[in-house]
Amino acid sequence: MIGGMSVRVRLVIASALMLFTELLLIRWLGANLLHLSYFSNIVLLGSFLGIGLGFLMAKPGRRSPWWFPLGLALIVIAVVLTPGGIDRAGSDLIYFTALQTTTGLPPALTLTVVFAAVAAVLTGPGLLVAQCFLELPRLDAYRFDLIGSLAGTVLFAVMSFLSAPPVVWSVFLVAATLVLVPRPRWLVVLSLAVFVGILALGTIHGDIWSPYYKIQTVAHTQTNADGTSYPAIGVVANGIPHQSIVPIAARLNAQSFYPVPYERITPGPVGDVLVVGAGNGSDVALALHFGATSVDAVEIDPRIHDLGVQLHPDKPFDDPRVHSYITDGRAFLHTTDKKYDLVIFALPDSLTLVAGSNQLRLESYLFTQEAFEDVRSVLRPGGAFSMYNYYREDWLVGRLANTAAAAFGHQPCIDTYSNVSAVITIGLTAADQVCPAPGSNTTSVATVAGPAPVHDSRPFLYLKDASIPPLFLVMIAIIVGLSLIAVRVVGGPLRRMAPYVDLACLGAAFLLLETRAVTWSALLFGTTWVVNAIVFAGVLVVVLLAVEVTRRLPVKPARPAAFAFLAATLLIAWLVPTTWLLGLPIALRVVVAVAIAFGPVFASNIVFATRFNTTADGTSAFAANLLGAMVGGCLEYLALIVGYPALLGLAALLYLAAFLLAPKARAALAPGDVA
Repeated sequence: MIGGMSVRVRLVIASALMLFTELLLIRWLGANLLHLSYFSNIVLLGSFLGIGLGFLMAKPGRRSPWWFPLGLALIVIAVVLTPGGIDRAGSDLIYFTALQTTTGLPPALTLTVVFAAVAAVLTGPGLLVAQCFLELPRLDAYRFDLIGSLAGTVLFAVMSFLSAPPVVWSVFLVAATLVLVPRPRWLVVLSLAVFVGILALGTIHGDIWSPYYKIQTVAHTQTNADGTSYPAIGVVANGIPHQSIVPIAARLNAQSFYPVPYERITPGPVGDVLVVGAGNGSDVALALHFGATSVDAVEIDPRIHDLGVQLHPDKPFDDPRVHSYITDGRAFLHTTDKKYDLVIFALPDSLTLVAGSNQLRLESYLFTQEAFEDVRSVLRPGGAFSMYNYYREDWLVGRLANTAAAAFGHQPCIDTYSNVSAVITIGLTAADQVCPAPGSNTTSVATVAGPAPVHDSRPFLYLKDASIPPLFLVMIAIIVGLSLIAVRVVGGPLRRMAPYVDLACLGAAFLLLETRAVTWSALLFGTTWVVNAIVFAGVLVVVLLAVEVTRRLPVKPARPAAFAFLAATLLIAWLVPTTWLLGLPIALRVVVAVAIAFGPVFASNIVFATRFNTTADGTSAFAANLLGAMVGGCLEYLALIVGYPALLGLAALLYLAAFLLAPKARAALAPGDVA
């Protein structure tokens, strides 16, 4: 006991600290390093490696990990001193950074350093948890680890809901670290003080933290191509210029593409308008200017919407014709029963990934052919759909035009501009759009060649071809290589974990199941942080339930029976079509989706808990499972080629491998374990 604290209480606090630190690093590093906005799973994979190394280091009497708070201080210092940027030139994978290419350290170098640094830091909490595992029966330790992990996840979700700044996040981390890492006290206190001080800098500078971004505002003067100037407030998200709050007059000049949608629809009253990606309200103000009867404004980020309410000079959100919805655009299309005369996608480009996924962005499910068909379904006769953005590459304009044509059955109007911005407008029928002849106006109206549409099964709009980009392949090779070296140095000969290869397969398969649950839920209910937080918390609850069931069964399930149950749940999840679920009423959809998504999670953890309970070396076994999860995170990149549904098949193959590799007979239990 530490200071009279029981081992179970210590384990709960250590596990909460471990998950909380992982989530904190994902959020803070992603907001301050441009590379990580698009590679957030590097932090997750580094966490898996670090926690696994912590378990390999565990042994009775080992000193508390003094390097943990020091590592936190060093990593935030390094980030503050590191130049950021992504060279996006000539890429078949589009990054929505600034329009100009940017410079900085090579992405592979930055990502490698981040991966190694996160692994080194998370080794500390991993060791704290593992030391507790040495003192408790297998499943008893696992259940309290899950309780602590759930507590850390919920605590961070609450702070996200409250838009708390990082200096507030640090309160729990500092308190838990001071309790669990008592010596050397001077180094712990000094390191934590530096860590908190750097986190506090953003609060001093006025940073706003939404659930998705670190937001900053910059007042400046906007000068248009015609020479007119207007006061503006730039909205910077995660260090990238994202939006501009300007008076409506700034968007009505002859060189602006913003009025074009209203020129491409058939003459007459605008009627009811839906604006997806309403942002700070400038596009809403345009709809009101052109005579909209009503405007439904959908914006996923509550803080950006709040900035529009507070700062927009035209006060569009105060207009009684405007109704705001803080939600995901695709989710809104699934649930609304209203019909519209015009639907506008107003620059909905996110600068971050959905947590728990390698390449799913907040707007990925908004630009599939199925999403455009959803748009078509909410249009009134005579209605139209328009989208515009600075698309960066001609092929992306072509892909979006092809997607609109496939969904609506005829070609759209395409207004292209020299800086690869474009407006794509398509009527419910060809008669509901007005496309002037090429060369008849100040912009060119053209047909742009592009790749085929993307679909819900593989929603990678910004990836030109079905492939894994070279940078990803390089990073996978580096991650695997560094991990093998680290495991060998810290854990000794790799044969130490050879008896637990089946548990590594279980870990890899489970990570794929979790990814599938995250992406599937994003499609069914939206890519909002609330949905994401519920999924992660739900996974932990279901895993805890599986452990409790396993502990209380009078006779543990035989290995073939447990795997047969798992196979049945995987088969059901594979066979149920997503399109059928999307057609269900929302309440029924929730019930059915939870059963289908979490059924394999429950079954797989019955398998894991039964096997883990029989291991001779619990910490090595758990480390093998964690390192397997890291491999699963690398395998997730295969979705870029085969799509997300195929991850279920890959998980099934890994579970089959675990079944074949598991010991045929039970190993002897450690003293005190549950038989």
